[in-house]
Amino acid sequence: MDISEVRALSDQDLAAALVDAKLELWKIRFDLATRQEKNHSRLPATRQRIARILTVMTERQRAATAATQESA
Repeated sequence: MDISEVRALSDQDLAAALVDAKLELWKIRFDLATRQEKNHSRLPATRQRIARILTVMTERQRAATAATQESA
């Protein structure tokens, strides 16, 4: 998922995508530990996806806080 695709998501979709990505990360770690997963590159890709989602969520949160402080 590209950063532009993440920015296009709504707040509810971002929250759902974050939960899905964290669940996927847990499954990948479990599969790697039990040697069921052979593709080790999925782990950093999933962590990067989580970081992108969290970055956009933080940007939106800071923008909302700044807008509230300016109007006060």
